Order: sequence, then C-alpha cells, then structure tokens
Amino acid sequence: MLKIAVPVVVVGLVLAYLVADDSGSEPQHPAVVQREFIYDEAPFPQCHASTIEHSSEGLVAAWFGGTREGHDDVGIWVARQIDGKWTKPIEVANGVQDDGDRHPCWNPVLFQPKDGPLLLFYKVGPDPQRWWGMLRRSTDGGKTWSEAERLPDGILGPIKNKPEQLASGDLICPSSTETPEKPSKWRVHFEHTSDLGKTWKKSAPPEPKSGEPIDAIQPSILKHADGQLQAIGRSRSKHLFETWSSDNGQTWSEVQLTAVPNPNSGTDAVTLKDGRHLLVYNDTPSGRSPLNVALSDDGKSWKMVVPIETQRGEFSYPAVIQTADGLVHITYTWKRQKVRHVVLDPSKLSDK
Repeated sequence: MLKIAVPVVVVGLVLAYLVADDSGSEPQHPAVVQREFIYDEAPFPQCHASTIEHSSEGLVAAWFGGTREGHDDVGIWVARQIDGKWTKPIEVANGVQDDGDRHPCWNPVLFQPKDGPLLLFYKVGPDPQRWWGMLRRSTDGGKTWSEAERLPDGILGPIKNKPEQLASGDLICPSSTETPEKPSKWRVHFEHTSDLGKTWKKSAPPEPKSGEPIDAIQPSILKHADGQLQAIGRSRSKHLFETWSSDNGQTWSEVQLTAVPNPNSGTDAVTLKDGRHLLVYNDTPSGRSPLNVALSDDGKSWKMVVPIETQRGEFSYPAVIQTADGLVHITYTWKRQKVRHVVLDPSKLSDK
C-alpha cells in the first residue's frame, strides 16, 4: 500500500480551517469590539429573524424559535443582557388561539420609543400571505410583557426592521405584504402611528408609470440630513430596492433597484449619529453568505467595510442599532442554530 507522508503543518492548517468553519469565526477587523452567541443551548432546534434594542434596562434581543420556520410550535423568544451576560432565552409569545388552534409566530421587531414602554411587534399566522400583526409592551426593559394585542385588520406593524421615530413622536413602521397567488406579489408600504400603536394610517410608493412593479419587501428606513427618508431592503431582482420620501413618509417615490447585490434575503440598515448610513447585508446575488457591513455618505453609493461572516452556511436576517455610547450592535441568524451578536466601533470604520 502506498503511504504518503503529510507534513504536520498541513494537518494543522486543515484542522484550523475545520475549527474556523465550524465556529464561523472571522479575521478580527479593528472595528469589531465583540463577537458572541446570545445563547449556547436552547429548547428549540432552529431560530431565525432576530431583533435587538436598547431599553432603559439594557440590551434586549428577540427572535422566533421552534422545530423549523413555519411549524406551529414556533414562538417568540427573548433574552436580556445583564452585567454583560445574556439571560437564558424565555418564550414570551406563541400562536395559540382561543379555539385551541396554534399557528407559528414570525419576525419579531423590538423598538424603544423616546417615551413609553418597550414595544415588541410580531406576526402570527400559517404563512406570510395570511399572517396578522401582534403587539406586546414592556415597562421593565423586557423582563415582563403585557397581554398580546392584535393590530387592526390590514395593519401588520414593522414587518422585519425597526420603526423610525420622527421629531413629532410619530412612528413610521416599514412594512410589506405578500399576496397568496403564485408567483406572489411583494409590495412595500409604511404604517404610521402617533400613539404608539393604538391608531394607524398607511402610505405606500406608487405603482410604476411603465414596466412591471419590482417585487420588494422588508424595508429599513434611513434618515438624511436634508430631512429626506430613504427606505432600502430586499427584492427578488438580485439587488436591493430603494424608495424616498421628502415629507416624513406621507408620500414615497417609485420603488427602484440599487447597485447593491441582494440574494432575496433580509437586510437591515441604520443612520449613524455622525450622519453616515450603515447597511448589513448578504453581499452576493445568491446564497446567504457572506454577511457584510457597508457604509454610505449619501445612501446611494455603498462601500463594503467589514466582513462579518464569510464561511459556508447561512448567515442572514441581520438587525442593527446604534446605542447611546456610539457602538453598533448587530444580531443575525447563525446557520439557523443560534443568534450571533457582533459589536462594532464605527469610529474605526472608513468608507474612503
């Protein structure tokens, strides 16, 4: 039998690669302050669609977890960060109905208004074509929650990404719908509330004057120095979409495609305190890896600045916020098994 001698250094490199691939570790960028999992073990095999917010009591994260996406045992789970450590995940919402039927939960969105309780929006229903909006409130930073409120018919709440709060206190919730026919029609719209979810009205981009509408969902809202709002997010057209408003979201421009690639997967974005815009996205026209961070001064030209995940696997559905200390917090789905939390120092990010 032919024997081939393999140098020890080669074996070491192979083992190092396998370990890195299993953990999803990445070369440390100077802007990366922390990388961690929010939990190591949980009573559910799969998770997805995380959200993160900073309440009066500290960081709070939520996601949906269960057997698999769309299974009727999927509920909304929450963890809080106390003294730098995440609490054990607790299920705070499920889809059990008054008649005993149970539906899956979907896409939680946490939001802390300037005044008032922490809000937890989420969806319940058999699928995204037939789901409905739900809302719970917490006055103690996510430790306990109010009874679930069903939103009015036709109102879904923020569909994946956080609302934008205007100077008036009004919330603009970026939302979207998916119709039941095949292929489903995807349309972006915005839901406005001046009383933290008690009453609502809607606005939407117009249908195009010519050509087919762009199938788009799951917007994020960016705020520009000149007062314009920009919504950017997921489409079926292998690029992110955008739409603009110059009147605080009352009216919007036609949905257009950007140059930023998108593999029909969720993204999130935030306007930083220094005026720059930060985007977390799958930087590819297909697949859900890599997951990268890009910066822009104008919301039009984007430059990738930090690779968050480049290994094989699914790294998707990011959520991003900037806290009062200036740090940027990102959570995302890690191989459908865990929720990962990455902290960035934006002062060490350059788009030049």
